[in-house]
Amino acid sequence: MARIYDNIETQFLEGLKRNITAQGVERVDFCVGYFNLRGWNMIAEQINNLKGGYVYEEEGQQFRVCRLLIGMHRPPEELIREMYSGKKERLDPDGVNRCKLKIAEDFRKQLLLGLPTKQDENTLRLLSKQLKEKKVCVKLYLKEPLHAKLYLAHRPDDVSSILGIMGSSNLTYSGFTGQGELNADFTDSDHVEKLAKWFDERWNEKQCQNITKELITAIDESWASENVIPPYYIYLKTAYHLSYEARSGIKEFTLTPEFRNELFDFQQTAVKIAARNLRNDKRGGAMIGDVVGLGKTITACAIAKIYETTYASSSLVICPANLQEMWRKYIKKYDLKCDVISMSKHIDVDNARYYRLIIIDESHNLRNGTTGKRYNNIKQLIDHQNCNVLLLTATPYNKDYSDLANQLKLFISEDQDLGIRPEIFIRENGGERTFFQNHSDVHIRSIKAFELSTYVEDWNELMKLFLVRRTRTFIKENYAKTDETNGRKYLEYSDGRRNYFPDRIPKALK
Repeated sequence: MARIYDNIETQFLEGLKRNITAQGVERVDFCVGYFNLRGWNMIAEQINNLKGGYVYEEEGQQFRVCRLLIGMHRPPEELIREMYSGKKERLDPDGVNRCKLKIAEDFRKQLLLGLPTKQDENTLRLLSKQLKEKKVCVKLYLKEPLHAKLYLAHRPDDVSSILGIMGSSNLTYSGFTGQGELNADFTDSDHVEKLAKWFDERWNEKQCQNITKELITAIDESWASENVIPPYYIYLKTAYHLSYEARSGIKEFTLTPEFRNELFDFQQTAVKIAARNLRNDKRGGAMIGDVVGLGKTITACAIAKIYETTYASSSLVICPANLQEMWRKYIKKYDLKCDVISMSKHIDVDNARYYRLIIIDESHNLRNGTTGKRYNNIKQLIDHQNCNVLLLTATPYNKDYSDLANQLKLFISEDQDLGIRPEIFIRENGGERTFFQNHSDVHIRSIKAFELSTYVEDWNELMKLFLVRRTRTFIKENYAKTDETNGRKYLEYSDGRRNYFPDRIPKALK
């Protein structure tokens, strides 16, 4: 009578291990829909202890211990259409290579899901070793989706003695341990021989592709690689990922000719990074906090022009009364579709025309709290318009972090998920569990959570999402050219004129 494995009364993993380690077993064949690292981890040692001995010739290589056939990994959409359309018997070589590379990359991501542990690292390295030593061969069945789950253990000295299990469990952690599975032993010689023949037919199918080499590469290029990675490479990769948004913004946006000719390189970079932040659906706003004299106004004009040409929309500038005339001159010079209104003037929210972008100049004037009439009027307008907001200020922070929070809350809600948390505050105040106990009404990744923190590191991380800020020293060190005749630093206009940085020389007054 067949033995049943349902992971309730009888564990499938125990039955599979029993078959693999049974006396005389030298090799195994597995056909599964899916497999993952944590599933392989549970049988890797048993596979490693098999002697092999029965040799398969496959593309000039020998596979002695385990053949793993995977049937349900979905290749790219265009390859699926091509394979199942009936127009082609098999993929062309380029299509096969694209599919194998894509699948190897997907497997690498799958194998690394969750928090990696030392055991995961050891298992990945063991799997790589088994693949390299030809103990394990992995193929992908591409003819059609194959959802079968078949586990065969061969004893070559006794051909009739093939141990088989067939059922519902994949070679995954949940397949080995989860309830709701149903598997059964097959010991009748006629039955298991037919199952072995069925496996061989699919293993030798033309559209069954060997991905062993690709898996070896995927593992050896992952964090589990035994190759020592130079610290400099780690530094470069860290810098690459940290600068992703800046690089994306620089590539994504193109300035109109008048601004390309007039803006310095550091100003053009600020335009593109801020525009990228503005377009992020999770943020909806950005802040340019360059120090006085670095051209925040013309930078904002360039951003307004990008919105105008991209969305065929208008912008609104809200500024102190004494800056309105200056803004109107800039708007006229660059032919912007832009209105200007005094920060102190009440705005009729319901009857205001629609603006895609609202620019608030000298936004630090709104940092002192959310209870004032002026602040609430501007916030109501922003909420009603559902638009992006660009803040301009040379002094975003005065004496309290609430200065920053109040400005950001013009366009983000208190419970909005920002994607990051005040990690230092959480760590220094008892950890995540304590945070939830003491602040049950506060979303841990919200601006409200950051308002609890007095740690500069937390606010630095938060402002990285919104703030573009450069000092003269930064511009001088990273963007300026050097006059070879006198060694002075300068920026060069498009017409060749030079703007020298002043040399500040302290003098004693007696």
